[in-house]
Amino acid sequence: MAAPPLPPPDPQFVLRGAQSAVHALHFCEGAQGQGRPLLLSGSLRGLVHIWSLQTRRVVATLDGHGGQCVTWLQTLPQGPQLLSQGRDLKLCVWDLAEGRNAVVDSVLLESVGFCRGSVLAGGLQRWMLAVPGRGSDEVQILEMPSKTSVCSLKPEAQARLGMPMCLQLWQADSSPHPLLLAGYEDGSVALWDVSSRKVCSRVACHTEPVMGLDFDSQEARGVSGSAEKTLAVWSLDEQQALQVRGTHVLTNPGIADVKIRPDRRILATAGWDHRVRVFHWRTMKPLAVLAFHSATVHCVAFAADGLLATGSGDQRISVWSLYPRT
Repeated sequence: MAAPPLPPPDPQFVLRGAQSAVHALHFCEGAQGQGRPLLLSGSLRGLVHIWSLQTRRVVATLDGHGGQCVTWLQTLPQGPQLLSQGRDLKLCVWDLAEGRNAVVDSVLLESVGFCRGSVLAGGLQRWMLAVPGRGSDEVQILEMPSKTSVCSLKPEAQARLGMPMCLQLWQADSSPHPLLLAGYEDGSVALWDVSSRKVCSRVACHTEPVMGLDFDSQEARGVSGSAEKTLAVWSLDEQQALQVRGTHVLTNPGIADVKIRPDRRILATAGWDHRVRVFHWRTMKPLAVLAFHSATVHCVAFAADGLLATGSGDQRISVWSLYPRT
């Protein structure tokens, strides 16, 4: 007889103290964590908590969104700066150097949707920012920190894609042109050439809005989740054409977030059914179902060392060590 599958592990530890539902997570590498990354969380009540993974306590609390939900967190590779996006239609730039926690700049957003921003690092302290735009179907591209408008990416009217729901800026090693992957309300994923403001290709991945996507630029392969109960895996060929490679049917509908681990071995999904599902990235073989949370899991994040953090409506953050990196 085949051996029964191993039960899923318990979290390595649990962080309590967010005081409201956790909607955003991000690991800050190389910070004052003495070798361990700091973990940043964004809450329904508009607070950003900075957690030490050594003491497992909050070391700082940032309050810049007027009590409105924090939906996205991202640190900039050029230095100790943090971006936080909130439902108050504001994106804050924080200076975290030497223990500071001050807002040094902000960008006013023109869309109240659920779409999280995306950044692409440039040179000489410059970076590109993609955020939902003024029109319901638009994506605004800004050069930062000058806040200069690069362009607005608006689909043709007959396409009827609906609102952009998730964004990922990236740049191929072989090309100087930035590209944007966008998941839309109609369930499709589109690839934009930012320089020419044209859609290179678009593929129908889902029948419900795309809630999260991630892209493996080395393998030119991506994954997306939606309000339905399927994960879609798609690829990008040398002619920049997107193609669905397969779908994986889940037990219950609703994926709030999906992330591929930096070593590209596994991926994790955040489920409306309170579950985190872990898959082998190359084969999409299901590896584990983490049934720790008691409410919707809104976000997942991986650290460079492979740690997985999951944030939920139950106000808890669980941290897991799964399939350690070799």
